[in-house]
Amino acid sequence: MWDVYLLQADPFLAFFLALVVLLNAKEQVMELKSEPKQTIADKISTFPSALEADDIEDFCSLAQYYASKTPQSFRRDYQGPLFGSTITTRNDAGDVQVSQALCLPVSVGELLQANQLGAGEGVRYFVVDCRPAEQYNSGHLPTAFHLDANLMLQSPTEFGTAVQALFTTQKQAIAAGSVAGGEHLCFVGSGREEEDQLVHMVVANFLQKNIMYVSVARGGYAAIHEALKDHLAEGITDHNPKSCIVCNPEAGNTTSDTDCSEDMQGEKKPSSISLLFSTVKEKSASVKEKLTTYLKNEHQTAVERHVSSGDRVGKRYRNMASVFTIGDDDDELPNDVSSDEDRRETVNIETWKKKPDVKYSCTCKEVTETGHMYPSHLLVMETHMYVLRDIPKKKGMACIQKRRALRTVVKITSKKRIPELITFKYGSAEEEVMTITDIDQFYIPEAGEATKVIKRFIVKILDSLQS
Repeated sequence: MWDVYLLQADPFLAFFLALVVLLNAKEQVMELKSEPKQTIADKISTFPSALEADDIEDFCSLAQYYASKTPQSFRRDYQGPLFGSTITTRNDAGDVQVSQALCLPVSVGELLQANQLGAGEGVRYFVVDCRPAEQYNSGHLPTAFHLDANLMLQSPTEFGTAVQALFTTQKQAIAAGSVAGGEHLCFVGSGREEEDQLVHMVVANFLQKNIMYVSVARGGYAAIHEALKDHLAEGITDHNPKSCIVCNPEAGNTTSDTDCSEDMQGEKKPSSISLLFSTVKEKSASVKEKLTTYLKNEHQTAVERHVSSGDRVGKRYRNMASVFTIGDDDDELPNDVSSDEDRRETVNIETWKKKPDVKYSCTCKEVTETGHMYPSHLLVMETHMYVLRDIPKKKGMACIQKRRALRTVVKITSKKRIPELITFKYGSAEEEVMTITDIDQFYIPEAGEATKVIKRFIVKILDSLQS
């Protein structure tokens, strides 16, 4: 075996040899899951001793097979951190964090090269472009399948249908020997952090379903555009410099929220595409809400309703679960509503969290109507809830994005498929008529605890009002 290892001159071969050992001893390893970590490590170290001389050839062949089916760009990325030298000099080699990677990142160079060679040896990719439709239509790889990441939050049913279409298309492309066919799914984002957070959620969704061969293109569309800058006409389909987010960075900001800044400029108006999308979605959500209400009330003897603070019949949110309503309703998000102040104040995050009147705080991501996710902080006081949005260029600083009175919260919902996605609806409830004036949506990792705290303060406020 040492002869094979030395002749290959591949330091990474040891990892694939270890992989073969683990695959063959999977059942034994799983039986040890309740044992201490060191006990498991000691047991694994004894597995190679079971190999005999006749097994060496097959052992090494399997390792080489797995190596050939693994994206090769990781060798360049991890050669330095693992072995103290680099195959190719890279300025950011020291920034590679294997433990923090959601999945295996693939360089756009390898991605482009693999999909230009056609059917043959090595790794083949099925490219999944997760950018919004307007960005995809302004330029994309000829072989890319479009899966809008926004659908995962805005319309889970449509997202599920699109995923099924993805797998069907991938299977057909592989069977036909198409240049677009590949067993490895490689997800492509825009290359802009605030947008790609939603793409990472899509990737995580595929990983949770135990989908094999999942990777992400490092740098996204921006890196692909840079790699093909001298051959954009041939390498990128439907490329439109006016609306391409790389050629014209401002083009991609027409539908996004206004970023926090020192000069606090006015918000930009949504594009015609965004307005059209919002109108269509509003009609769809209205019809779906009526149908859902009918189905929910079909077998009920009494009408479930929210009561106002002045209603003597009952009290809102009494004896209800920490997440008040769980469902897949498509909540229509308004444009980024401003807080009580016309100008958003810049504050120190830690200073605000330590204020004596702050009863609870948690990190979250504010989700806007366009699907953008902004790192934020939710601060709960006795009567109000504050939303602080991180300022990317000022570490530890944030702007006060919203200030909401807890007494105006009339409904809190979460998605069945994404329980961490919480929607707050504000307004008033009189008799059986609920009037919604504003909606906020957040991705909260500790959603159960956060909603439980907010519920407690809402009930406390209503008790004080009625007394």
